[in-house]
Amino acid sequence: MLAYPRIGPPGVMFYQRSCEQTMGKKKTILIVDDDESQRFLCQETLTEEGYRVVAAKDGKEALAKVEKERPDLVILDIVMPQMDGMEAMTRIIRKHRKIPVILNTSYSRYREDFLTWAADAYVLKSPDFAELKEKIEELLSKASEDTALEQEQ
Repeated sequence: MLAYPRIGPPGVMFYQRSCEQTMGKKKTILIVDDDESQRFLCQETLTEEGYRVVAAKDGKEALAKVEKERPDLVILDIVMPQMDGMEAMTRIIRKHRKIPVILNTSYSRYREDFLTWAADAYVLKSPDFAELKEKIEELLSKASEDTALEQEQ
């Protein structure tokens, strides 16, 4: 397998296999967050992981991007202007049930809201994105397995 060089800490270069090389096709992730810096950091982190990343600043824009881009997974903030993450999630699930949705928020209190139970995962925002990356990998792997099973039938 080919790998591409990536610059690490000062003076350190290491090689990372691209997601495209290890999983076949590059997976597309839609990040929806009204906080521009959070959106940028998440986008950079996931791009470094080998994903193709598309971003939206609110739920309304997210719905348009879901139709245009057909992402493999959606990461939604909950509190946003114009259309919040809960309403956007409901609309996405209604039309595209097979697209996994992760609610990624700073507020733990929403975990108890029964509407959040429709999401495939609920992750509190953290500076290192470790839990989010773990959930993404888990959900994309499960979605790939489900697709393989459907094709066998």
